[in-house]
Amino acid sequence: MNKLFVAYKPRFVSSNRFLGQLKKKYNIKKAGYSGTLDPFAQGSLIVGFGRATKLFQFLNLDKKIYKATLWLGANSETLDIESQVTKVQVPKFTLQNIEIVLKNMVGKIKYIPPKFSAKSINGERAYKLARAGITPQLKEIESEIFNIKLINYNHPFLTIEMTVSKGSYIRSFAEIIGRKLGTTAILSFLERTSEGKFTFKNEKEINPLEALEFPKNTYLGNPEDIFLGKKIDINLFSFYFTIFYPNYSISFISIFFLVSNHYNSLSFFI
Repeated sequence: MNKLFVAYKPRFVSSNRFLGQLKKKYNIKKAGYSGTLDPFAQGSLIVGFGRATKLFQFLNLDKKIYKATLWLGANSETLDIESQVTKVQVPKFTLQNIEIVLKNMVGKIKYIPPKFSAKSINGERAYKLARAGITPQLKEIESEIFNIKLINYNHPFLTIEMTVSKGSYIRSFAEIIGRKLGTTAILSFLERTSEGKFTFKNEKEINPLEALEFPKNTYLGNPEDIFLGKKIDINLFSFYFTIFYPNYSISFISIFFLVSNHYNSLSFFI
């Protein structure tokens, strides 16, 4: 089965374990997902079965939307509620003050990722080092916050919605927001509502022809030329083709990409 769809990962389940549950549900051996969600987080996870896993690299996932609840005045090693939480009493903030801080968060921002993250350091995951009592030496990264809005404030809990660039760490943003308010902050809730334009729709299959934002072309030759690796006029190359014949219909995707001065292709029926 070649299938691409959005699944909804529940809280306190790792992305890998959730993928295993989906493989068992659909009786699939080969599967993958696009972007890891922390065990603490819930929400949209793009999943691919079979050859559809090859399409992840071509999906436009530059922007992701999260809904997050910050616990102001709280602190923990993991910057969420997965580890022991300490808290202090903090005075209630004015909505005006909160809005100013949120507005100033929009744009490009440099920060150090959480030590409990999947960042790789010399081949070792940062969270594994942190669990072993070793402080990982993480490098500063840059992300972009495209939009942020206040959803609800019920002190000491602040709920916001953020549209951010790929690879962003919402836990770090929560810490920064807390610091700008003059206190600490961790996440008590995190949901990814979308990856790019993709949202959860009861695991409905995504049509690759609609998902891939590539120029469309029609190839009127023999589709076996592509599957058998025969030479094709360079002028016929495009990012993907949809083949239709008048008496019967054959529809498949072929993606061509340049690797080491030659073209590689990925083709499968849809």
